[in-house]
Amino acid sequence: MSLRPALTAAVGAALLLLAVPAASASAADPARAAEAVTVDPTGSIAADGTVTLSGTYRCVDSTGPVFVASSIGQDASTVRYGIGGTRAVCDGVEHRWVNTGKPMPGSLKAGAARVEATILELRPQGLLPLPEFHAAQSYDVTLVQS
Repeated sequence: MSLRPALTAAVGAALLLLAVPAASASAADPARAAEAVTVDPTGSIAADGTVTLSGTYRCVDSTGPVFVASSIGQDASTVRYGIGGTRAVCDGVEHRWVNTGKPMPGSLKAGAARVEATILELRPQGLLPLPEFHAAQSYDVTLVQS
């Protein structure tokens, strides 16, 4: 297994298991109040099922690698599909992010969707890095055929 799919899977799993601390992390640290992630109102889906999502992020201070992770779902389904993980720079400046991924064939189609984007740091703690959330948001988007 290559590193990128493994990392994307790890980030996605961490997001699902630990999404609640995202709000408390920024509330506990006033510097984190300026941290944010957004999702553009339109994403694209190619004929082969590849989904591209984008937006902006801003984060400050990190001691470990930081990523902008995204996931998408449609309709009333509780199934979410991880779409990429862009490496983030936490310098307090707003940056663009673009994530691309190919979920199971036929799982998504053009139309309304719900995207969750998260800034996630893998902070060194002993032998294993632990996830620390800088910001997380959910957005309604429209997937357009590309």
